[in-house]
Amino acid sequence: MQDVRQLMDEHKVCVVIPTYNNGGTIADIVRRTQAVASHVVVVVDGSTDDTRQQLLPLAGAGIQVVDQPENRGKGHALLAGFKHAIHQGYEYVLTLDGDGQHFPEDIPPFIRLMAAHPEALIVGARNLHEENMPGGNTMANRLSNFWFAVQTGIRLPDTQTGFRLYPLRRLSGVHLITARYEAELELLVFAAWAGVELLSVPVRVYYPPQGERVTHFRPFADFMRITLLNTAFCLVALFYGWPKALLRKLRRVRW
Repeated sequence: MQDVRQLMDEHKVCVVIPTYNNGGTIADIVRRTQAVASHVVVVVDGSTDDTRQQLLPLAGAGIQVVDQPENRGKGHALLAGFKHAIHQGYEYVLTLDGDGQHFPEDIPPFIRLMAAHPEALIVGARNLHEENMPGGNTMANRLSNFWFAVQTGIRLPDTQTGFRLYPLRRLSGVHLITARYEAELELLVFAAWAGVELLSVPVRVYYPPQGERVTHFRPFADFMRITLLNTAFCLVALFYGWPKALLRKLRRVRW
């Protein structure tokens, strides 16, 4: 892992972990992340469980905690992490979730791909047939992938994972419309419309058995918000996203 840690330091990469009521998993995720990365930022999004107590022994030594007293949603937590990283002088942010579904040990492929494609936004691609993968998640991701392709003309195998690496300089001026789960979809769509290269790397995913699973996803409310957002994006794509992509292609044509 030394070469990966060195690459992260050279390219000024920090890991941002947004968390809300993940007291049972957050300490383990942070420790495993620290085994790979020198710089870790945990954004506590108004947690009401023992998340803060679990993080206390870990604070310092490359681990910083951004504590938000009120729960404002994952999108807002991500932006808080981005702003903190920019203020600290980092140029890239790698995000992963604090609920235990992502494997920090899968960080190295992101970093090696980043070194070869420094302007790209890199998205983890989960195996949607993984054991214990909820059927609803698989269907939702396929729908999300379909609408993303319609809106941007780009096909990605997984548009819903939170395991990603963002080049911060390419996100300049991005202002999210929403503050919850769908904010990650927004970031992808806006990046695609801005001409940012989008790449994928395979990642593992762990979903605990049904009785042990902790999720803050509200199936009906969150699905409706995502549906409305996709509808809005399709309309915007018609008058902005597609014409902008066409203009970029025409500029690359040599007459």
